Amino acid sequence: MDAFTVLNAKAAPLEMMNVDTDIIIPKQFLKTVKRTGLGVSCFYNIRYDDNGQPLEDFSLNQPQHQGAQILITGDNFGCGSSREHAPWALLDMGFKCIIAPSFADIFYNNSFKNGILPIALPQDQVNELMKSAKEEPDALIEINLEKQTVTRGNQFSFEFDIDPFRKHCLLNGLDDIGLTLEKKTAIDAYEEKRKTAQSWV
Repeated sequence: MDAFTVLNAKAAPLEMMNVDTDIIIPKQFLKTVKRTGLGVSCFYNIRYDDNGQPLEDFSLNQPQHQGAQILITGDNFGCGSSREHAPWALLDMGFKCIIAPSFADIFYNNSFKNGILPIALPQDQVNELMKSAKEEPDALIEINLEKQTVTRGNQFSFEFDIDPFRKHCLLNGLDDIGLTLEKKTAIDAYEEKRKTAQSWV
């Protein structure tokens, strides 16, 4: 998993509340166990028409929002079923940070495990970020994980909370496998001791 330290990127607006995981990645795309290739199907049912053509009025299809790595969206993002494919699809679409007033718990946890930083901010601050993304889509937003700030030049700077352990994992690019490998020396020592003490096992 890539480390997340400082991100300077465009932000794209998705003005929707209660975006569930089936909206993020519909059930017909859950057959794969690969973390790549799902970006093209992300938001499929609201992103494409019945013929599979991009809908021009869907914000993330609009030219000015292409290349955005920060998603600004509404309350209760990621609700619904606990599919891990949802953060996989968002990451493959290019999003490394999602900002909303609140997140569904399981989606929130899965995002950290897959290298996405979910930031919960008060509604008025999300509104300001949404307005910035819509009116000045080329403006860069800085996400500084170490300082726990969301900044746009001298326009605004917001602080956000994050669990220290999750912050440590993102800063160091540690998923569950990486965390286990941090204990490799202790695991190897235990295995050697067990071989000696229980050689018949």
